[in-house]
Amino acid sequence: MRKITEELIGLLYPKRCPLCQDILIGQGARICTSCRKKAVPIREPKCKKCGKPIRSAQQEYCFDCSGREHYFTGGWAVFPYEKEIKQSVYQFKFHNKREYSDFYVSEMAGIYGHEILRWQPDVLIPIPMYRKKQRVRGYNQAEILARGIAKILDLPVDTTLLYRVKETIPQKELTRKEREINLKNAFKTSRDAVKLKKVLLVDDIYTTGATMDAAAAALLQCGVKEVRFLVLCTGRSDS
Repeated sequence: MRKITEELIGLLYPKRCPLCQDILIGQGARICTSCRKKAVPIREPKCKKCGKPIRSAQQEYCFDCSGREHYFTGGWAVFPYEKEIKQSVYQFKFHNKREYSDFYVSEMAGIYGHEILRWQPDVLIPIPMYRKKQRVRGYNQAEILARGIAKILDLPVDTTLLYRVKETIPQKELTRKEREINLKNAFKTSRDAVKLKKVLLVDDIYTTGATMDAAAAALLQCGVKEVRFLVLCTGRSDS
């Protein structure tokens, strides 16, 4: 009966490509053949700190990480935040296209799963939204990604330790310095986390690192020893 129900749902609501919205052909397909060629993961050279693509292999760090201390140890990013991927993530975040996460999660876990498991995080924590904002949207896109990745890698997820106490201005409207001020003391923790040595933060987009730094700082303050992150997309380096 369950199999019949799933088949009927598939006929009535066929899965669509997260980039072009065409109906997907083939069982288990998460992206169409033509868009698969457009969804190119970030390759070297990339920043050794945040994973952002950089112009030269002679560089170690991107413009944002050069000469700047981060609270997080390092991070991984799957796609550059541009073109079709950028539009897809917009639909995922603001137009309830939660089904797109099937593709996102498979790429995030597939490309960096081995590195994550080798690092052995104690828990995955999605970057939390301000409670009122999440009620309006109906979901936290970072939590959807974190739970999907955790299921594939068989790792726990914690959505109660870290929470957001400030309703911040959208980051895209601010300069790097303004982002840091905007996010100062934006996150708090609900308890001590001395038993957690390593935490992997999960989010959809990384830009200057201000959000990750603010979240990592709160976690380190409550007893976590090391924080890394995994994001679906990242902006390119300014230099």
